[in-house]
Amino acid sequence: MSNLTIALDKNLLRRARIRALQEGTSVNALLRKKLEEYAGEPQEPAHITATREFLALAEATQGNSQGQRWSREDLNER
Repeated sequence: MSNLTIALDKNLLRRARIRALQEGTSVNALLRKKLEEYAGEPQEPAHITATREFLALAEATQGNSQGQRWSREDLNER
């Protein structure tokens, strides 16, 4: 775990410590929670998400071929 140093007004820090004590927590825990909310969870790149969704949809979809198979020649008829 890394450390972070911030500059705060003395009165602000005192009020924060008092409130944290009343709530049974610490200023450190409150700041950690707020930073986690702010930063959010790491996101998967959009192209990977789209690929996963496409593959899931392809697996779940039934084709309308009714079991018929086509040859390369059938598909390339002009």
